[in-house]
Amino acid sequence: MPSPLSCGLVWFRRDLRAHDHPALHHALRECAAVHCVFVFDEDILAPLPRADRRVRFIRESLEELDQALRFLSQDAHAGLIVLHASARTAVPELAQRLDVQAVYAGRDDEPAALERDAHVRTALAQQGRELRLFKDHAVFERSELLTQAGTPYTVFTPYKNAWLREVSEYFLSSYAVRGGQGNLAPCPPWAQAGVPNLTAIGFGPSEELALKLPSGTTGGRALWQDFAARIDTYDHARNFPAVKGPSYLGVHLRFGTLSIRELARDAYERMQAGSPGAATWLSELIWRDFYQQLMAHFPHAMERSFKPAYDAIAWETGAQADALWTAWQTGQTGYPLVDAAMEQLNQTGYMHNRLRMVVASFLVKDLGLDWRRGEAYFAQRLNDYELASNNGGWQWASSSGCDAQPWFRIFNPVTQSLKFDPQGRFIRRYLPQLAALSDKHIHAPWTAPPDALRTADVVLGGNYPLPIVDHAQARERTLARYAVVRDHARDGT
Repeated sequence: MPSPLSCGLVWFRRDLRAHDHPALHHALRECAAVHCVFVFDEDILAPLPRADRRVRFIRESLEELDQALRFLSQDAHAGLIVLHASARTAVPELAQRLDVQAVYAGRDDEPAALERDAHVRTALAQQGRELRLFKDHAVFERSELLTQAGTPYTVFTPYKNAWLREVSEYFLSSYAVRGGQGNLAPCPPWAQAGVPNLTAIGFGPSEELALKLPSGTTGGRALWQDFAARIDTYDHARNFPAVKGPSYLGVHLRFGTLSIRELARDAYERMQAGSPGAATWLSELIWRDFYQQLMAHFPHAMERSFKPAYDAIAWETGAQADALWTAWQTGQTGYPLVDAAMEQLNQTGYMHNRLRMVVASFLVKDLGLDWRRGEAYFAQRLNDYELASNNGGWQWASSSGCDAQPWFRIFNPVTQSLKFDPQGRFIRRYLPQLAALSDKHIHAPWTAPPDALRTADVVLGGNYPLPIVDHAQARERTLARYAVVRDHARDGT
């Protein structure tokens, strides 16, 4: 254990909770006085739309975190210092003003975060202070799991097997914050304003952003309790978008209002007790770790294809491609499952995982558009957006990732609709103009006879578009487009 320090600063980032918190745990053990800060980072906020559900979620979660810290310390003034500035300069300036010896934070392997943290570390070092970072966002990170050859895993199943083989109580244990909470220091008088409202940080409240998803640790735990009661059926229920199958915990993992360790520990114990649903959900958490370690080892994949050969693919460009892009993002493709999924995303900031695969495949392999366009749109819209998982999912769909679907596998959006939304319940929820169509015709309205369309008050090319591409023809174009990948493989390049 390091020598006791007189003062430390905990920098909250993607860990908005006051329990099972490595950075806070270590700071309270090592420092006689501990301050806590969150920075609404202008470098991150600047490109966002002025009405963003995630910013609202963060703000509401910060209010709960602030109260939790005050409760822990039993001091009404020992809450969060909240700043609105560029973190790369604000954190070193605050550290100097508070005269702390060390800044404590959770590790973040996103390329922009690594660059920011390197800048902060250098600035702190010039002042004679330290930046101490701790694993928090994954059960296993970076090089904690390697192949027998000492290389990173690039195929999921062997990685999962290694994860399950190596996981233990040590990796799933919580980091206690009670016991040292008396070291939480009151905020200085100039920093006791609490959490600012949205307007103060340049964002506007909007009725359309009203969060149906509960925020903060309290909201996350309520969701977990709800999911825990149905987790045993998750392996089946997760595939059907009209069914309450998912956990809806993605945004809580993204911003750390819940701990990955507590969720993985509960899922692991349930799996050991024989729950197939818990085993499947734990696999999803392992996928998350898998993508995190890929990002750490292969940062080039955050901008380019993991498999270089796929960068040779000639994607559609020009006015027609832009028109297809607009139709996709606005849910006007003429394929109901795709359009309903995009409506779900645009209206709520959430998209069912099965549908993320369907719409991604449609963009890349039906429309012939670059996967990076879809990746960027999801980054803008998803409440639970994480760079590693989003990139991994899109590269899986485009077949350019490390352990992706074969390039010649192309989802048929109608077949997917018939299989996973057979009664059209999900489609009807988000495309009410199609609600009166029969279960038979709602998946492909253009196949419905004129009388059926008139009875259902559906006008193709009017209140609902005709298909913007023919799937069979698009499939042939995709196979030809991906021939360059086949040629690379044949030539050994």
